[in-house]
Amino acid sequence: MQDDPPTSQFPSASRPEAQCPLAMNARWPDGLSIRAQCPGDASGIAAMQSLPGVRAGTLRPPYPRVEDVRKHIENQPANTVALVAIMNSTIVGNAGLTRQSGRRTHVGEIGMGVHDAYQRRGIGRALLGELVAIAFDWMDLTRLELTVFTDNAPAIALYQSFGFEHEGTHRAFALRAGFRVDAHAMARLRT
Repeated sequence: MQDDPPTSQFPSASRPEAQCPLAMNARWPDGLSIRAQCPGDASGIAAMQSLPGVRAGTLRPPYPRVEDVRKHIENQPANTVALVAIMNSTIVGNAGLTRQSGRRTHVGEIGMGVHDAYQRRGIGRALLGELVAIAFDWMDLTRLELTVFTDNAPAIALYQSFGFEHEGTHRAFALRAGFRVDAHAMARLRT
């Protein structure tokens, strides 16, 4: 089985075509494409996850190994949708949606990150819009959940703009740079 080439090695003629947004009212920034993650994306995703802003907003530890990211991509369960956002042959964001199991099969959990140098350009909005459309229009989910650090005001504002509501706060939720930090539990129900 041949691995997919890393995104940065796609010549323009062989680069996967940009997808159209799933949501009818969505607009993506010029030059953005979103597609499913593939093993060849591992080095680009690891590089993005190493950035201080991305690392501070997620539960990822410092210095992710490319091999570990590749294995994670290769071993994702069938109940997961994992996307990458690409601009200028660079992975500028990634996002995932995981359907829960058992009596929570109506619920999806969302996680995402955007490259430090590409924040506040509409990348997060585009990724979140795709996940919400997939969850409600393709997977028939009725509840989406996420956690976000309480000091991540831009992310909280983005989630609220998509109808996510604050449901509670997890105190001392995670260790970040030597300190315990709180996180909000947010959710959106399909209307």
